[in-house]
Amino acid sequence: MARTSSDIALKTRQAREASPREKTRLDLFKFVPFRLNRLAAEVSAALAVEYQERHDLDIPAWRVIATLGFRNDACSAQYISQCTRTHKSTISRAVTTLLHEKLIERVENEADRREFRLQLTAKGRALYEELFPQLLRREDEILACLSAQERKLLSALLGKIEDSLDLIQTSEEADAKQAY
Repeated sequence: MARTSSDIALKTRQAREASPREKTRLDLFKFVPFRLNRLAAEVSAALAVEYQERHDLDIPAWRVIATLGFRNDACSAQYISQCTRTHKSTISRAVTTLLHEKLIERVENEADRREFRLQLTAKGRALYEELFPQLLRREDEILACLSAQERKLLSALLGKIEDSLDLIQTSEEADAKQAY
């Protein structure tokens, strides 16, 4: 269910009343959206080394491969764009490159023959299978500063924020809602 602007305004007002702040200047280094964005950029760059240097893939191309890799069924470029929060033109360019490199292929949508969906080729699946354990290892390295309990807490807290923004949190949920 999408949030209305009045729902968001009410939550914002409630949050402001629950934690009054001093009327000072904005310190970006304490501003959570800035911190999350900066952290996401750094983590993404750290992971990119795994697929950029070894396989000459950029971040959008990896996002296409990663999204197709965890799915059992083909999906649209629009699904990938919405799922990864990457602009559709960026995903379109990545799709063109990956099609040319024969890492993905178009398949006809049985329900609507005018639409094509995307899936990994055997070559693309092999690349995905090679890369994802390396990325999981790199994720473990990045999170090594946290205990197992802290990792669970971080995951739970991120989940709460995602939930408050009505973000889909699992591939099963996305498929069930036919979202994205």
